[in-house]
Amino acid sequence: MIVTHFLSLHGDRLVAAFITHLVYVAISVSIAFVVALLLGILFSRAPRFAGFMIPIMSIFQTIPGIVFIGILFLYLGMRPITAVIALSIYAVFPILKNTYVGLVEIPAQYVEAAKGCGMSPIQILARVEIPLALPSIISGLRISTVYTVSWAVLTAMIGLGGLGEFIYAGVSSNNNALILGGAIPAALMAIMLSQAIDLMRKILIPKQIRRDIK
Repeated sequence: MIVTHFLSLHGDRLVAAFITHLVYVAISVSIAFVVALLLGILFSRAPRFAGFMIPIMSIFQTIPGIVFIGILFLYLGMRPITAVIALSIYAVFPILKNTYVGLVEIPAQYVEAAKGCGMSPIQILARVEIPLALPSIISGLRISTVYTVSWAVLTAMIGLGGLGEFIYAGVSSNNNALILGGAIPAALMAIMLSQAIDLMRKILIPKQIRRDIK
């Protein structure tokens, strides 16, 4: 009864906020995945440089999201690109770290065997290293996606929509129904996307590799 009443009052706005939130997450994580994959590959070729840069990037992750979004807001204004840039930057690190770790921990004999078969560096990367590092990469993707769902709540604070609208409206008006109306769909979105990535993991990673990493 309560849920039905809430949906009758806010259903259309809730659906629009859910879609907006999902779009922010999908675009930001997609951008972050490409950037992190490229950086992870580059860092794996220069471990000393990675040993210097990765800790610095991890410190950057400790900056509160609202502070960073607020700074971008001052320069870029209230535009979707502001939210996408901020969320993409925050989403990079978990994927980057797992990509780097996955690549550098590949046993050397696999790479040497590929070289012995006459593979080029690009072929070794595409056919040997990336497939073997895929469990770690996808794990980083899952972490990044779940985090981004929560970070995307902050976009509402600069008027860019998303489920955070309900949460902040509920907090400001002491309305628990509005808070739950934003929090529950956000939690469900995180679970849904996590399960989708788990399914992708099962499809992309051969059973033998999954068995070996358990």
